[in-house]
Amino acid sequence: MPYYPFQGTLFAFLVNTVRKYAVNDAFVYNVGEEEHRVSYGKLFEDVLLLAKAFRRRGVGKGDKVMVLSDNRYAWIVTDLALMSFGAVNVPRGSDTPTQEMQFIIDHAECNFLVIETGDLLEKHSDFVKSCRQLDGIFVMAGPAMHTFFSNVYSYNDLLEDRRYSARDVDRFLEEGEKLEPEDLLTIIYTSGTTGIPKGVQLSHANLMHNIHEIPDIIKLTEKDSWLSILPSWHIFERTAEYAALARGTTIVYSSVKNFAQDLERYRPTLVATVPRVWESLYSRVQLAVKKKGAFAHRLFDVMVWASTAYRRNKRKVLDRLPIYTPEPIARKYLKKSFALTKMAVLFPLFLLADKKLAMVRQRFGGRLRLAISGGGTLATHLEEWIDAVGIRIVNAYGMTECSPAIAGRGVTCRTYGTVGPPVPGTTLRVVSDDGLELPPGEEGGIEVRGAQVTRGYYKNDEENRKSFSADGFFKTGDLGKMTVKGELVITGRAKEIIVLSSGENIDPTRIENALTMFPFIQDAILVGQDKKALGALLIPNIEELKEYVARKMSGFKKEKDELLTDVKVLDQIRSDMNRILRPKLGFKPYEKLHGIIFLDKEFKLGEELTNTLKKKRHVIERKYHQIINDLLR
Repeated sequence: MPYYPFQGTLFAFLVNTVRKYAVNDAFVYNVGEEEHRVSYGKLFEDVLLLAKAFRRRGVGKGDKVMVLSDNRYAWIVTDLALMSFGAVNVPRGSDTPTQEMQFIIDHAECNFLVIETGDLLEKHSDFVKSCRQLDGIFVMAGPAMHTFFSNVYSYNDLLEDRRYSARDVDRFLEEGEKLEPEDLLTIIYTSGTTGIPKGVQLSHANLMHNIHEIPDIIKLTEKDSWLSILPSWHIFERTAEYAALARGTTIVYSSVKNFAQDLERYRPTLVATVPRVWESLYSRVQLAVKKKGAFAHRLFDVMVWASTAYRRNKRKVLDRLPIYTPEPIARKYLKKSFALTKMAVLFPLFLLADKKLAMVRQRFGGRLRLAISGGGTLATHLEEWIDAVGIRIVNAYGMTECSPAIAGRGVTCRTYGTVGPPVPGTTLRVVSDDGLELPPGEEGGIEVRGAQVTRGYYKNDEENRKSFSADGFFKTGDLGKMTVKGELVITGRAKEIIVLSSGENIDPTRIENALTMFPFIQDAILVGQDKKALGALLIPNIEELKEYVARKMSGFKKEKDELLTDVKVLDQIRSDMNRILRPKLGFKPYEKLHGIIFLDKEFKLGEELTNTLKKKRHVIERKYHQIINDLLR
């Protein structure tokens, strides 16, 4: 096996990793009750064989291959096999509606399709049968299915003969060595503000920036064990897996269903997931404590309070809070003295609390040294709770367009309430509406430049013009401010996309357009950023609403104010709205409305609306912050 001193492509990284960690476990996964362990050497063999099979079926360098699948070992093998000879992975999850799948295949000019199961292929069969641009279809899981006149192959067909020769290895290496850092690696489609998905182009160089930097930020080693539950096609999870492989780490595939028990079973040292999963784990712990009785529950709350209070004061003493302007030394040390005194008073109770809260750490396996949260903002109370029970939580900030890492706290930055400094090799700035860089403490748009930033959206010149500044910075669409120490604090989103706490990205415009099709809805704004589900703030047309209620709910007669707040009316409207937000009409299951509320004031020009009558989403979310929290709690 050769060694590549210049690790500029994902292929060179893979070969070097396998050469160094061949006997280490790369992946652990379960099929039913049976556990499978795959070494780095076996991973290389699986990738080589699948790459050979793909090439024999006509897949070549530059071909776009849509991969429609969720989290499984076959996904990473497929990804690395396509990469090894320069094919472009165009990934999507198994819940992708047929209309969206059709758009992506057409727009990305995909000529091959890899699909997770035969059932999923059957779900999209009408489109697949009529799609003439697909030269081959490959099914990951399932029995042999290829016939003489068919272009459909299962992986069982492709890998029926698992023999390979020295010449096959040489050919594999020759193809990989032809790759260049700037070669296109993947096109990942994200929700667009117009409802049309945008294809983010990422090269080998983009991903390699993160692969080089992330392991050092979180001090990854081959002794680490990483528990994975996010979809492998999601850029957060995908890059995390690459980074773990770079250091010989073992990746254990789990699922949301089995996550809690797998934490105890596999005792990982690292976990990376989205806020929704932390919410779920928090709820599980609270429920378990409640079952022990009222006294145990009260005692647990006191222990969490004591740990939280002690750690809050410790942050003040150690300068682990965001600082936006230099503070006079006298005032600074006075505050530290008060905090230190409180720490001394709380210390005995903190020691007791830490001992009692060890049982929570055991539910996380007892070895967890770092918990990484990304794909959305972690609620402050949840971050404090995780920290209080003694688990080191690290907030990270990124997006698909940046491969994804932009900033992260890592193991060296302990500044609470921030997402840490920019990833090394990244220039980050906060700018005003006029594009002027703002000083620490002032809120503005976040812009980023670095080797990880996309070259642009595929076949979308208009979005590319809007997304980059004149001097080459990418406009993230997020709002934030910098601390005097160079850490970033996320304060909101100027961008349209909503990210649920589960990590799902949702384009609100398309849903809002559907809601305003109801004649009694004058305007609508979708809400749910960092929440479990979506809600909608609605501006009504009163007369039309009265007619609707009279037609739908005969005998219902109430005044305007009662009409807008009546629970039965709201439930009926929400039910009718969710009827049009169903998968058969191109929407996803998580795009249904959990709650709706009517506002008694229209959006005003210069306040909630821009001069061009566009909604200022972040302004509306701030103004109705409490209403949104109550609606989606």
